[in-house]
Amino acid sequence: MNDHGNGKDSQEVRAFAPATIANLGAGFDVLGLALEQPGDIVIAGRHSDGPPGITLEIRGDGGRLPLEPEQNTAGVAAMHLLRRFDSGASIHLKLIKGIPMAGGLGSSAGSAVAAAVAVNALFGARLRKEELVEACVAAEGVVSGFHADNVAAALLGGIIMVEEGGRQVRRLPVPGKLVCALAMPAVHLPTAVARKVLPREYPLHDVVTQTSNLAMLMSALYENDVERFAAGMVDVVAEPARSRLIPGFDAAKRAALDAGALGFIISGAGPSVCAICNRMRVARRAAEAMREAFIKAGVACSGLVARPSEQGAHVIEPGSKKSEEARWDRSPLATPPPPDHFGYSSR
Repeated sequence: MNDHGNGKDSQEVRAFAPATIANLGAGFDVLGLALEQPGDIVIAGRHSDGPPGITLEIRGDGGRLPLEPEQNTAGVAAMHLLRRFDSGASIHLKLIKGIPMAGGLGSSAGSAVAAAVAVNALFGARLRKEELVEACVAAEGVVSGFHADNVAAALLGGIIMVEEGGRQVRRLPVPGKLVCALAMPAVHLPTAVARKVLPREYPLHDVVTQTSNLAMLMSALYENDVERFAAGMVDVVAEPARSRLIPGFDAAKRAALDAGALGFIISGAGPSVCAICNRMRVARRAAEAMREAFIKAGVACSGLVARPSEQGAHVIEPGSKKSEEARWDRSPLATPPPPDHFGYSSR
């Protein structure tokens, strides 16, 4: 089955949704980027003899996520679509978590998006990807507020810009040489906590600086200029407050830049951080340097190198390499964190 389905209802569909980096530094709550890996998978099955509604099972969450559909982003997104397609249908969702939770990589968005794409395909792909944003934003509202940056990036792929308070989403060009090096320190930092530390007011100078940086970032995308893109990502609004919540942040930033990275940002609300690079070998060196810096600061850490995902969320065929688990690149820098990496207990 392709990304748009075959126009006919199916009995079981599998969908993959990628991790995302929200904000991209200067684009607070406005920009988002999809990564090729890691990602969440949802297997949606339709049962003719089951009770109406959604049932849910989860793998890879360490027992932390709720199984009640109305409290889980995958369940909420699915229910939103079910009300539109067939409220009497019986749907079972199997969510396979590959995106670390509370890590700043769009975990809740990934679950919602994978579920929305799977359920939409289950009913013959009646809606375009852009039409799934509403259901996914509603799902995000259950856990982290009504923000479209992560869900739109995961759905559409590439780099996206949120307009009109989330009512419109636009795809932006992706620099051809862009490679992201990520470090995922073992710090439990929910989005709600990261938002509470932000100041209520900012000096005019900071507002002007942030606006200038965002303008540079945007123009660099259309010029295919990774260096200026990285230079424009400097964040003077959220990073000064949020960096204090991430032990080892300053050391990791220095290590990444010393390793040749062009820029350095907090991924979403954190605690994951991202070094912007223009070569894969530089990205691998930066990822290892950041990981070692966090470890020296007394914080366990995993590393990952990934390119942007132009495809975004999509239906996957059974038997493909993504069909059974949300796979990671098995290089030494891409070892997935253990279930309790971000402070979660095992089931």
